[in-house]
Amino acid sequence: MLNELSRPVVFAHRGASSTAPENTLAAFQMAADLGADAIELDVKLTADGVPVVIHDPSVDRTTNGSGRIADLSLTALRELDAGSFVSEKFRGEPIPTLEEVFEAVGQRLLINVELTNYTTPRDDLVEKVVALVKRHNLQERVIFSSFFPGNLNKAATSLPETPCGLLTLKGWLGWPGRTFGYTRKIYTALHPYQSDVNAHLIKRVHQKGKRVHVWTVNAEAEMKRLQSLGVDGIITDDVQLARNLFGGAT
Repeated sequence: MLNELSRPVVFAHRGASSTAPENTLAAFQMAADLGADAIELDVKLTADGVPVVIHDPSVDRTTNGSGRIADLSLTALRELDAGSFVSEKFRGEPIPTLEEVFEAVGQRLLINVELTNYTTPRDDLVEKVVALVKRHNLQERVIFSSFFPGNLNKAATSLPETPCGLLTLKGWLGWPGRTFGYTRKIYTALHPYQSDVNAHLIKRVHQKGKRVHVWTVNAEAEMKRLQSLGVDGIITDDVQLARNLFGGAT
């Protein structure tokens, strides 16, 4: 599916997070309605091993609760309000499971699943997510991403047909010797920070037959610059702006 989308692909960062509570079903549905090509989301395991969609390692910033995701059961997470921190109209919006997201928008959008077990690297997140992708037959409607190459190696071993994107931190690509991210065969795409992207980088990555999806781009001028360089995708909080600049979704 990824290669069938027009370029640059518009990835809604944590859903339509400029207008709805991030990483919620409301944000993902809104992204689809606004014409996003894809959504980007973050997934972690609960204490009882259920993949849930939330960015931070704790619930403190985006809910009315407190505590680490890894220490809380799905039942405990279900009691939290993940919407009213944005607006009263979203009060009661829950933290969704990854399975619920797949069921809600898996047939509408490409889903970039960021494997974010950064504080629990020895857990079974990758295996649990791969099993869900297989169960819902979404192998060609998902792209895995992570700052951990090991996560992507595991995912690609189990689902070689599913694309993978290597995330890189701001400034990382400027360090000496930082080239393996776009030369190793395992990665379909490089996901660099916007300020690291220039014509030389795009050319080098494209010469390797790989894609470039840039995070997180919200300024109109920067969207236009990246489009002129020929990036393959833009991850943004502002779906409406990107859609207006790049034209209608396919």
